[in-house]
Amino acid sequence: MSSPQTPSSSESASDTDSSPQQRRLEEKHQRAADSESQSLAEDSTDSTGQTVRLKVFRYDPDVEDKQDPRFDEFVVPYERGMTVLDALIYARDEFDSSLTFRHSCRMAVCGSDGFFINGRQRLGCQTQISDLDTPVQVEPLPHEPVIKDLVVDMDHFYERMEAVEPYFQPDDLPDGDLEEQRQSPENREKIKMASRCIQCGCCTSSCNPSQFDEEYIGPAAIVKGYRFYFDEREGDDAKERLLELLDKEHGVWQCHTQFSCTTVCPKNIPITEEIQELKRESVKQNQKFW
Repeated sequence: MSSPQTPSSSESASDTDSSPQQRRLEEKHQRAADSESQSLAEDSTDSTGQTVRLKVFRYDPDVEDKQDPRFDEFVVPYERGMTVLDALIYARDEFDSSLTFRHSCRMAVCGSDGFFINGRQRLGCQTQISDLDTPVQVEPLPHEPVIKDLVVDMDHFYERMEAVEPYFQPDDLPDGDLEEQRQSPENREKIKMASRCIQCGCCTSSCNPSQFDEEYIGPAAIVKGYRFYFDEREGDDAKERLLELLDKEHGVWQCHTQFSCTTVCPKNIPITEEIQELKRESVKQNQKFW
């Protein structure tokens, strides 16, 4: 009887190369390569020959020919995934370096690029061109003084935010220098949405009471007050002062429950609901019989 033959080194390598694990890896790499090729092809298709028209509000009080507000039109090459902020940056860099607007993080975190886009308050960096009707009309936020082009004076807005003392004022601090102030998961969940406010001003700009009442503290400041009033780590004295500030004619009671602030909020904060909860809290405090 002949002895069994020993596989050659080439045969062993072949068997190893065609193992199930190796085949799965090769298939995975191939799928990744196909996906990348398809994505590049789609990008090329989307960007070829397509443009978007922008109608941008222009105003410059320091230049005589630009003191009368007007709209300038820019035709910008369109690319898949382009935002309104991307289009504005292209228009500024390629066509008119005097075009002025605020922007920073481009990730819907800084809140600096709040504009009035196609008749609604939105963040430029968060708004996809593909979701809008054309031409895309971009204006500064309503109800705030215009400094230049799309830049508005936010001083009054920030003053109202500061009025609610938006910082921790606890009654007691932990004993240890490195010990943290603990917060329960339930309390964190309660104030989670309010803590997402990025102070973009979109809600206040959309609010009708803010338009005719200069003393109204506004929805953004009230939400900031909500965030600290319901934080279990905040001190009792600070909460009492805060509720006293909000429980006024120009505080929570000026809210007309129109939900416009909630509708335009880019962080999906239930602003109107939180204002109503502070109203209920004010009523409860005023109806104590002891």
